[in-house]
Parts: sequence; C-alpha cells; structure tokens
Amino acid sequence: MHFLFPLSTMSKTIIAGPCSVESRDQLLSITRSLSRIPQVSLIRAGVWKPRTRPGAFEGLGAVALSWMQELASEYHVNYCCEVARPEHIDLCLQHGINTVWIGARTTTNPFMVDELCSALRGTNMAVLVKNPVCPDTQLWLGAIERLEAASIHNITAIHRGFNLYNNRGYRNAPMWEAALELRRQRPDLPVLCDPSHMGGRRDLVTPLSLIAMQLDYDGLMVEVHPSPDQAWSDAAQQLTPLQFASLLDILPPAHNAHSDYPALLPLREQIDTIDHELLNLLAKRMAVSRRIADVKRQANIPVYQPRRWQAVIADRLSQAGKLGLDTSFTKQLLDKIHTESVRIQLQPPTPLTPNPTNPT
Repeated sequence: MHFLFPLSTMSKTIIAGPCSVESRDQLLSITRSLSRIPQVSLIRAGVWKPRTRPGAFEGLGAVALSWMQELASEYHVNYCCEVARPEHIDLCLQHGINTVWIGARTTTNPFMVDELCSALRGTNMAVLVKNPVCPDTQLWLGAIERLEAASIHNITAIHRGFNLYNNRGYRNAPMWEAALELRRQRPDLPVLCDPSHMGGRRDLVTPLSLIAMQLDYDGLMVEVHPSPDQAWSDAAQQLTPLQFASLLDILPPAHNAHSDYPALLPLREQIDTIDHELLNLLAKRMAVSRRIADVKRQANIPVYQPRRWQAVIADRLSQAGKLGLDTSFTKQLLDKIHTESVRIQLQPPTPLTPNPTNPT
C-alpha cells in the first residue's frame, strides 16, 4: 500500500519504531504494541545502519526486510527504513516497503543522492529526507529538488537537528530557524520532527515534540523500542511503547491554522505598525553610519573601533535586561546591525556627479 503524507489537514503524521531491527522477536513485539496505537501511520525500523565508527552494529540487512514483509501482512501495518545505496531500494521494493528515508549523512552528499534518485525513478515510493548533518538549508533543499527532478513527488522533510561544535546539551542542536527557513521556501512540503535524534535522551523527546507541535510541524518520527536500555543502538534516546503512548496523549490536537482568528487581528496590526517604525529607525541609523564614515575618512580614523563597540554592547545589553528582553537575542541583533554599519562605512565614497552645464 502506498502511503501519502500528510494523512489529512486535520491529522498529524506519526512515525514510530526502533532505531534498528535486532531480531524477529523484537520486531514482532514492537509491531504488536504500535499496531494498537491508531495515531501511528508508519513503523520505522532500521535495516542498514550507517555508524560513525566501525565495529558498531550496522543492521541485519535483507533478512529483517523479510520479517517486515511477513508482519506487515499479519498486523496490517506499513514499515519504512533508511536507504543509502541503490541496491537498498531494490530490496525494499522486493519486500513491499513503499516508504524509505534518506539519512542525514547521505543527504550531505549530492553524488549519493543522485544514485538513489536513479534507483527511485519510475517507482511509486514515498521518500523522507532528513536534514544534512551540517546546518545547510540549501543542501537539504537540494536533495529534495534532485528527487523531484527524478519525478519523485511524494516527499516529506525530516528535521532531526544539526551537529555543531557545541550542541548545547542536545545530540543534534535543533536550530529551529533552519527548518523554518525550509518551510518558508517550500510551504507546500510536509515537515516532520525527529525529537529522538535531536535530543539524544529520552527525557528530551517530549519537550522537543511539544515545541515542534507549537511550530505547527506536520508530525513526528520517534524512536520506540520494547526494552530501550537493552537496545543495540541509540539506547539512550528510545522510548518504551508506554512512554510513547503517554507522549501522544499530551500532544495538542491537530487543527487547521486560523490565521484570521478575530482576536489576533488588532494585535497583528500593532505588530505591523511597530515593524514599520523599526525599519524607519534602522534606515535613520544607517544614514548616520554614512555620515560617520565621512568623518572617519576625513580624520583618517579606522572604521572599526573595538573599545567604542564594547561600550555600546554593554550599555545596550544592560538596557535590554531592564526591558525584559533576552540578552542573547539582543546581542545577535546588535551584531547584525553593527556588521551592516561596518559594511556601509567600508564602502568608497559616492563620487560627485559632474554638472554638464558647468564642467568646472
């Protein structure tokens, strides 16, 4: 059965299952549990596992697909698994797997994506595309566009976070703004959140899922295992079926977005007015920066004045704190304004336009 995303405008797509298939008994156990949860659309089950270092469990391969094919018929469920090579797609098709996902490592490599596109061309598969390991929205979008060029149109993006030097307590830093940018560029594209790989710990799965729902994601992809602590991979981030059911119970109900909700209209008018005032003030600030540039050139003063900038930052952050503004956000905003001011001051002076009636 071919699976389409999303199910409807009034429902969320929920994908759940173990990081990897470890045995037929394990797959049977989780399939029984998840088949009883009506919200579950697909059961995820890793068959080929790209591991960071050699020697880790890398999946059971085709034998696990045969178990999935058998249990799909018995329990009336649909499975999906990760693919990284063209032969993986062929094996999935042979075993009735009609939904696959492209992992973060593979998304990073356009050559590998091209090979998968060649294998997918002409099939009726649904494809989930995880964000690349690095925070590059264009690389993520590029993988999706390659699939579309191969006439694959049943595509869903998976936001699983990004690997940074400092992930701030997460396995992969959420960087929600990167996914929001993808959604801005492609509002037609369904986007699911993978809170398991994002958090890396089961206690973070629920709060991350709730944030994703508040950001109106189209659903979730959650790792669920019969005995997470004994899992052969990703043990720390997998939920038990009971924990997963509890998570679903507290998710807000799906609804259509009411962008014209009456109580919002006057508040949005205030936001519009304030935004216009902010832009006018920014334009005035940059005009002053141009005048400062003229003075600095005449006096042969360097554009960047670190002592002055540190004083400005200290003063503005102090004011931001008193006003109840987040100082981290304020610092980022001021840095961007300062960068633009420096850029303006580094521009060469605009030459005077000669007067054709008085060339002298």
